[in-house]
Amino acid sequence: MKYEFIDAHSDEHSIVKMCHVLHTSPSGYYKWKGKQLQGETEREKVKEEIKQKICKSFHESMGTYGSPRIHDDLIEWGYTISLKTVARYMQEIGLRAIPLNKYGVTTKSDHDLTIYPNLVKRKFDVAIPNTIWVADITYLWTLQGWLYLASIMDLFSRKIIGWSIGPSMKKELVLTALDRAILTRRPGTGLIHHSDRGSQYCSSDYIKELKGHEIQISMSRKGDPYDNACIESFHATIKKELIYRYRFESKEQAIEAVNHYISNVYNERRKHSKLGYRSPNNFERKYQLALLDSIS
Repeated sequence: MKYEFIDAHSDEHSIVKMCHVLHTSPSGYYKWKGKQLQGETEREKVKEEIKQKICKSFHESMGTYGSPRIHDDLIEWGYTISLKTVARYMQEIGLRAIPLNKYGVTTKSDHDLTIYPNLVKRKFDVAIPNTIWVADITYLWTLQGWLYLASIMDLFSRKIIGWSIGPSMKKELVLTALDRAILTRRPGTGLIHHSDRGSQYCSSDYIKELKGHEIQISMSRKGDPYDNACIESFHATIKKELIYRYRFESKEQAIEAVNHYISNVYNERRKHSKLGYRSPNNFERKYQLALLDSIS
């Protein structure tokens, strides 16, 4: 307490005089002061190191991570820090996650094809892989013209398990994505496939493919994108994190970028709040390990 008092009044009185009055030595005070300065320097070094790690996490996420996901990265990297402090440091640095854009509409449901009932009914949380798949189409612009992306997500892990990119929204686009999902996952019976009422998903060839693998068919209610919110959310995310941030000179360049994003960024690394801030691949790996432990 004596040294704190001396330090607080060092601009008003001489150090020597205050030490004499308080029955302590100037050398003792300066030794204490040196330790204080050293401690402040160490704290500043740690703070600067953490800020660098925050920047690393932010930029590796392509500027999309907010404080919760960055905080989770820091904990994984061995730092002890609160979420509130991470948010404050991000504000000091000037980092702010890019907000989501609103959904675009690509559904063409003005047709006379058979419509199937909604079996999912917004129950998006499932406990086992290959219980519910959700499918949708979105679009992206290149200087060579439009491209369309058909994606299929497993709701268990939010992983994109099949996708296809092409210059049109014909049924071949969605069939390719479906074939890749089936080849990758090899689902058993009981799987539900959910989509909107678009003509591609209602086409006889697509329905035949689903029924041929004993997959139950589910479709959203007319004009209600929230019935398929999870895959809509993925398409909003890929637009925010990739498509809207780059100017694609060619279709080939865009296709390469989308393939890399889905495989190496979204599925492998991007933390998902619904998965306890794990990536889809990490979530599935943890599930498989727990499954092996339970039967061993």
